Amino acid sequence: MLEENKVNHYLDFFDLAPEELMSLFSLAKERVLKEGDVYVKEGSTTGKLAYIKSGLIRCFLLKENGEETTVLLRWEDQFFTAYDTVLFNQASRFTYQAMEHTVLLEADYQVFMDFLNKNSKFSKAKDYFLISMLAEMMERVESFVLLNPEERYLRLLKDKPNIVQRCPDKYIATLLGITPVSLSRIRKRLANSSVAVPQKMK
Repeated sequence: MLEENKVNHYLDFFDLAPEELMSLFSLAKERVLKEGDVYVKEGSTTGKLAYIKSGLIRCFLLKENGEETTVLLRWEDQFFTAYDTVLFNQASRFTYQAMEHTVLLEADYQVFMDFLNKNSKFSKAKDYFLISMLAEMMERVESFVLLNPEERYLRLLKDKPNIVQRCPDKYIATLLGITPVSLSRIRKRLANSSVAVPQKMK
């Protein structure tokens, strides 16, 4: 289900025995998405927790004028879920779509959390998923308060250097809260400075 090094990482991180970790992952099933497939549609109330084995997921908001605003990008070795549904029991305001061929491990969020609640050995895992979701939302808000667009761009590249080869500029720009033209200017400014940044694939 997972590569050996990933299994060992989660064994150590969650402080679990191999059979305990396997019981946790037994709740998940593999799902394959083609590029462009919608995983969670706006208005959906289905709560899923997903781990990305490979691929790229974009979460976006469709505005009344038809424009899309990218809210999140998630890639390999990351978990994600429809936050509106699992945290607030509301229909999702966002659409989650595969940007490329993507392989997920998915589980029903409530079934997953009920399983964790029944065994104290999984308390660290439960805390991890809940705190991670809240931390991601706070990091998103704080980045717009504390960082300028160029700093947000550099942070994105630090987190995932090859994202510029995998995601169109228009989506990266809206994620940063700027226009594609402004993103191009930032790239040119960085290219003329001493800061080394990945180049977009031609």
